[in-house]
Amino acid sequence: MNQFDFDKEIDRRGSGDVKDDALATMFGRADLLPLWVADMDFEVCPAIWKSLEKRIAHHIYGYGAPSDGYWQAIIDWENKEHDFKIAREELTYVPGVVKGVALAVNHFTKKGDKIVIQQPVYFPFKNVTVGNGRICVNNALIHDGDNYSMDFEGLEKILTEQKPKMMILCNPHNPIGISWSKEVLARLAKMCKVHGVTVVSDEIHGDLTIFGHKHTPFATACEEAAEISVTFGAPSKTFNIPGLVSSWCVVKNEKLRKPFFEWMEANEFNAPTFVATIATEAAYKFGKEWLEELKEYIEGNIRYVEEFCKENLPEIHPVRPQASFLVWLDCTKLKLDHEQLNRLFIDQARLALNDGEMFGPGGECHERLNVASPRKVMERAMEQLLEAVKTVRK
Repeated sequence: MNQFDFDKEIDRRGSGDVKDDALATMFGRADLLPLWVADMDFEVCPAIWKSLEKRIAHHIYGYGAPSDGYWQAIIDWENKEHDFKIAREELTYVPGVVKGVALAVNHFTKKGDKIVIQQPVYFPFKNVTVGNGRICVNNALIHDGDNYSMDFEGLEKILTEQKPKMMILCNPHNPIGISWSKEVLARLAKMCKVHGVTVVSDEIHGDLTIFGHKHTPFATACEEAAEISVTFGAPSKTFNIPGLVSSWCVVKNEKLRKPFFEWMEANEFNAPTFVATIATEAAYKFGKEWLEELKEYIEGNIRYVEEFCKENLPEIHPVRPQASFLVWLDCTKLKLDHEQLNRLFIDQARLALNDGEMFGPGGECHERLNVASPRKVMERAMEQLLEAVKTVRK
């Protein structure tokens, strides 16, 4: 019998959350069902909020000192869950994965350097590259029906001719939800090693592999991967605590690690708040059962969306993710242009999803759907979408 109630609907409006309270700013209206930004509408694991409540009850909120238990919880979790063996000196705190990626961009590259990304991909990768005066180079994914794969031939050409300094890897991939295999990651690592490219691996969705898939941390793929990688992870997506800013960084190679960690130390980028460390330790020590039930529930929501589209919305094809609670919707059969598709979802279906074009080339005529909501919410969403599509059919 399940211990946790993922069917419970919680009204988040007025809580200051981006997902609800930024609707009017982001979409031009506030009366939408929010299924966009990647956090969940589920109450967090009780072990987390109980640990926080206990600490908050002590009414002095001074500077936090991370306990040995905090660091060990991360080390033990990664070892047990992903066979990622981490020494304490290889690990540090970072104030968010995107901020960590930006820190790596600023530390390991200089203005004018080229950085490779694989679009369609999480849009902050391009933002932190271009926004910091670097040049973004797209090694576009190959799309063949339901399947997406890395274009190694194209990547070799980029590495040889454009000589980038860095590659930002999304592992697992967002928005498509690919859990890259060890073989693919090892091939990527060997190529980048030969060309002197540092690989920054965003692994924030690594704990959320579903439908029998397994996450392979990039640094574990082969010896070359360990030598060239800077890995970022967090319990934030896994346990629905992104607002606590509880991320971490692992660098195996001392030649990369020492100057990077010292630079972060000098600028106090690696100083966590006590809420981050307490929540992280509780999550990794006591959240396993909650996570397993969560993933089962997410799989059910994905199956529901797939079946609903198959039976009622053949114009929309959900690409089944191998990781995370984000579903890439292929809407090309609707034959709508970018603006028409957005207006269909926002003004007619009254749904707030992430517009596929924000993820770059290859995202056209797609939408990213967040299914981490109670089943009744997903049912309402799909019924609203069906009614909207009916108007297009006419």
